[in-house]
Amino acid sequence: MKKTLILLSMLLAVSVTACARKDGTTTPSPAPAGSPAASPAASPAASPGGTTAAAGQTIYKQNCVSCHGDNLQGGVGPNLTKVGGKLSKDQIVTVVSNGRGAMPAFKGRLSDSDIGSIADWLATQK
Repeated sequence: MKKTLILLSMLLAVSVTACARKDGTTTPSPAPAGSPAASPAASPAASPGGTTAAAGQTIYKQNCVSCHGDNLQGGVGPNLTKVGGKLSKDQIVTVVSNGRGAMPAFKGRLSDSDIGSIADWLATQK
């Protein structure tokens, strides 16, 4: 029983740390073929906040893919393919900023502008 608890604790710790780097820096990665970058929702259309969907998607790829998947399919974190139909942009900002459940808070790791860009982009995923 103790081994199982220790293993689960280690898995959770690795999962949480994989979601973002502690120093707040990110490493850009190119979008693979067939990823959301190739979808119409990822086109660089301007959002109401003046950011672009492409900027939100790029920030997502740099910080969220390890838990939520390159196609929003989920994995360690939940599936986000239709998150825009379930949560408003403001609700998404709150979750990204403050965290939820095992998801860490990104306030202080990402700028308010970056969090807004991610929320803009995720809000279009319906």
